[in-house]
Amino acid sequence: MSTPRRALVLVDIQQQYFSGLLEIQYPPHEQSLPQITAAIDAATAAGIPIAVVQHTAGEGAPVFAPGTPEYELHPEIESRRTETWKSVVKQYGSVYADTNLTQWLRDQDVDTVTLVGYMTNNCILGSAVEAEALGFTTEVLSDATGAINIANDAGFADARTVHTTLLALLHSNWASVSTTDAWTTALTAQQALPGGDLGTSAATGAARATQP
Repeated sequence: MSTPRRALVLVDIQQQYFSGLLEIQYPPHEQSLPQITAAIDAATAAGIPIAVVQHTAGEGAPVFAPGTPEYELHPEIESRRTETWKSVVKQYGSVYADTNLTQWLRDQDVDTVTLVGYMTNNCILGSAVEAEALGFTTEVLSDATGAINIANDAGFADARTVHTTLLALLHSNWASVSTTDAWTTALTAQQALPGGDLGTSAATGAARATQP
């Protein structure tokens, strides 16, 4: 197996997600933020490229409005930021949609993108799915991402259910899902994370469904 050529992509770790309606609920941001900073520190030590992404809903929008405190990166992220980081502003869920991130990753000879940040149920999901067609291998760090409770005409799911279900979904086809500690070990060893596949996930799921 070839050595992964990784980049760490920090997705929307903005103040909008630390209080109010969109506050991350599971894992709580008090737990996920230290894992995000640990991933940044490990990436910096390993010398792999880092990109930081901020979402904008446009001037005057009720959320993610540039110029507001909620739009800004969390101080723990901002304090680690260096001139070598790639800065990206996006307006869609995926980090690749209508941005120049794809070309930057190709210029860096990256083939494996590690996603951390928020939210599992929006931008992490959208980015991991789009990466398949772009030819990038995706890694998602389960304890360095997070979700919110959601309810609408289609139903209700609490944040834990949202997070764990979507990570199982991603690991079945679109991403290798792992903890930050396991990823750091793989990064240091220059090894790929183990991945899942749909067939194995389906067989295991069928077996689990028949258990009492």
